[in-house]
Amino acid sequence: MSHYTAVIRWERGSQPFHDNRYSRGHVWRFDGGIEVPASSSPSVVPLPMSRAEAVDPEEAFIASLSSCHMLWFLSIAAKRKFIVDTYEDQAEGVMEKNADSKLAMTKVTLRPRVVFSGATPPDRAQLDALHHAAHEQCFIASSVRSEVVIAPRLA
Repeated sequence: MSHYTAVIRWERGSQPFHDNRYSRGHVWRFDGGIEVPASSSPSVVPLPMSRAEAVDPEEAFIASLSSCHMLWFLSIAAKRKFIVDTYEDQAEGVMEKNADSKLAMTKVTLRPRVVFSGATPPDRAQLDALHHAAHEQCFIASSVRSEVVIAPRLA
């Protein structure tokens, strides 16, 4: 069993609170020491109560799925002796009401574009198999109820 931590900190400061117009800006602090500015999404809580330049939970959810998939993909590709030069994903999430009429991230589509070098880059079937294996190993994808679609983009 592994254990992970994050500290999420928000402070009211001198701003009013009862009017519900307080800043949603806060900080995520991770165990390695990095701090990430975070906020509600401006599409959920309008500006100026949200911070457009900060990471919102919805973006972080999509990024964590994409990052997990990528890390497994790179590991599997290396074990299969493929050489990956670049990996870029244009991940997208859809938030809508689910079957229980609650807002939920119902679908995440990963659109990775992978560039290989070396004498024998994978063919399309091998590339699809790499993505399938990465998806099967990704414990973040295994932890969510949302549909996760892998739609590779050709390099």
